[in-house]
Amino acid sequence: MNMITTDEAFREAVAGDGVTIAIFKTTWCKDCHYIEPLMPELEVNYAGRIHFVQIDRDDLPDLCSELNILGIPSFIAFKQGRELIRFVSKLRKTREEIEQFLDRAIQVGEALPS
Repeated sequence: MNMITTDEAFREAVAGDGVTIAIFKTTWCKDCHYIEPLMPELEVNYAGRIHFVQIDRDDLPDLCSELNILGIPSFIAFKQGRELIRFVSKLRKTREEIEQFLDRAIQVGEALPS
């Protein structure tokens, strides 16, 4: 998964015509570590339909403040630089919930004109 380390790189990553999922995490978050083993397979399963990027909330606090990232991990879907939908909850995210979010992000992305 591509690690984003600057605001500029983030804006470039989410500017495309395809759906990009930005995953906001930290190194100290237990729930972030819980989902880590799931992500490589999900990346393979959604290849060609979703581009994934990862942001450490502690590395880009101004961007996270701008995007109102309060809980982690947070998943936000973007297309053409615009937020489509987000998946944030206080509860630990399951694989099924993440897949439902990814499927929904694809549906919303396809509904928008390119």
